[in-house]
Amino acid sequence: MKIEYRFYLSHAVNICLMVVIGLFAMHSFNQILTKLRFAEFADDLNSGFLEMRLSEKNFFLYGDDNALLEISKKIDAARQSLDDQSRDVIRAVGEGNFTQLTNLIKDYQKKVKQASAGGRQDREGLQRLREAGQKLKLFSEDITSLERERVGQIIGRTTKVMRYSFMAVIYLAFLFSLFSGQSLRRSLRRIMALTQSIARGNYQRIDTAPSPDELGAVITAINTMAEELRRREQEIVQSKRLASIGVLVAGVAHELNNPLNNISMIAQTYGEVYDHLAKEQRLGFMEQIEEQTERLRTTIKSLLDYAKPKQQQLEEKQLSEVIQKTLNLVRNMLDVSSIKLRLDLAENPPSLYIDEHQIQQVLVNMATNAIQAMKPGGELKIATRYLPEEDEMTITISDTGKGIPPELLDHIFDPFFTTKGDAGTGLGLWVSYGIIKNHQGGIHVESAVGRGTAFTITLPTCKKLKRCADES
Repeated sequence: MKIEYRFYLSHAVNICLMVVIGLFAMHSFNQILTKLRFAEFADDLNSGFLEMRLSEKNFFLYGDDNALLEISKKIDAARQSLDDQSRDVIRAVGEGNFTQLTNLIKDYQKKVKQASAGGRQDREGLQRLREAGQKLKLFSEDITSLERERVGQIIGRTTKVMRYSFMAVIYLAFLFSLFSGQSLRRSLRRIMALTQSIARGNYQRIDTAPSPDELGAVITAINTMAEELRRREQEIVQSKRLASIGVLVAGVAHELNNPLNNISMIAQTYGEVYDHLAKEQRLGFMEQIEEQTERLRTTIKSLLDYAKPKQQQLEEKQLSEVIQKTLNLVRNMLDVSSIKLRLDLAENPPSLYIDEHQIQQVLVNMATNAIQAMKPGGELKIATRYLPEEDEMTITISDTGKGIPPELLDHIFDPFFTTKGDAGTGLGLWVSYGIIKNHQGGIHVESAVGRGTAFTITLPTCKKLKRCADES
């Protein structure tokens, strides 16, 4: 469900709960008001009944015949008031109690008339009058007291329901916030991890099915972007590799020219002295041509392997072997530029789990940059070290060139940033950075103007990655 719909649903549920609570509260308050109005009316009615009983007492004790007439007037007034308030009284005490109260008033009125007609000599009639008055007063007081208790019960029940309802609303809101918050946090963590991975040049995608909400759409969009960035990076890597061929050819041309010259000279000599050569000497000339041809084939194969586009193929490799293959590509550039090479390779280092061609591309790029940064007589140093604490290998490629100004160091891995002017594309170090990051490694650079630059590459061993062949 979309986040928007979740919030709508949450608001709808909360509004429905509040409406129900409000209706219940209104109903309860109406009941309370009705019963309070009845209580006020009953208080007036009971006061009237009390006055009737006092008049009744005056009649019995003092023989005041006007007392019965006074009672009759008050009964008429009570009946009239009860008729006027009948609807509210019935709502408050119920129709049964209303009927019983009316009947008791009528009976009391009847007994008053009988006592008035029989006089004081009718002792049974007087007794019935006393009993009817007592019943009326007691019943009126009882239902008044009962309704007051019911008011208290309604208030207590309403307070309890309101309290529990309020707690239920808070609990439901908390559950919704918790559920939505967890879902949002999970999706945001996945998005954050993916964007950080992309920022490091590791264009991985989230393989789990995205949620059917806005964050799921964002994850899908980021996955699409990662795929597109991966594809474009591969295109840039390939174009950079092909561009590097032009730089390499200048150095390799010498390597190709020498075998060709040798083959030409051997062929010319062979043709001139052919008639004077023994069979073994002729075979010797052919072996020399074969040797020079194999030299050409090896050089061309190295160039083709370097230029050939490949998907990342991770294998267990020895770093020293990769460095030696890289030197085969740049050795003639060193000779042509009169640059000295110094190797300081670690002995018996652990193997790495790498794509040999991609790491070779990084080393070629950095070695080429170093050679181009130095004047004749400079020195290129390649050193490797094993760090047992981190279980990592380091490759340091340093030169004695002009160095990089401090204000430019933070930008050398930015795409299209170059210090070579029109002679550079600004993609070499950026592509190299992405390759090393995809190998879960890192690149660090140190430079001093006029003294040179050193790039240090860190790569985890296959043991650290748990990819060694002897552990599989």
